[in-house]
Amino acid sequence: MITFGEPTRRRSGRTEGEHVTANAGPPIRFEAAVPQFTVPDVMQTAEYYRDVLGFQIAGYWNGERASLATDPPPLFGIVWHDQIQLFFNRADQSHVRRDRAEGGYDAYLRVTGIDALAAELHTRGADVLEGPANRIYGQRELVVRDCNGLILAFGEVASPSGG
Repeated sequence: MITFGEPTRRRSGRTEGEHVTANAGPPIRFEAAVPQFTVPDVMQTAEYYRDVLGFQIAGYWNGERASLATDPPPLFGIVWHDQIQLFFNRADQSHVRRDRAEGGYDAYLRVTGIDALAAELHTRGADVLEGPANRIYGQRELVVRDCNGLILAFGEVASPSGG
């Protein structure tokens, strides 16, 4: 049985998505995806991710230089936690559109220790919408809404015991 998140092998012996290149260099491998969100206030968003969701602020870009300075207000910011980075761009318009399918997420972040994360986020005052809950597709998920209305799902492989 194939479950979500596991690579599958083709008859060629290659993992699905693995490419063969004509040169003698290393094979092409996708390493990470970095969500980039448009937000009304980069600094406020980065601080929320630090203070409530437990990320670290990597820095800001004010249009001329990268630093941790917040004056002038930054145009761009990066937060990180372990191997996950999130990028924030300042919106040029007053209203930032948040269209997604019903039940959809703006980002899905794979984690371990989902129950401990849920307890930590509750303590920090996060807007937890659901979970942690086991899904039929073998994931245990925690769903939160950030300070801009973005919906983030944190998920890990559910244990066979269901917890």
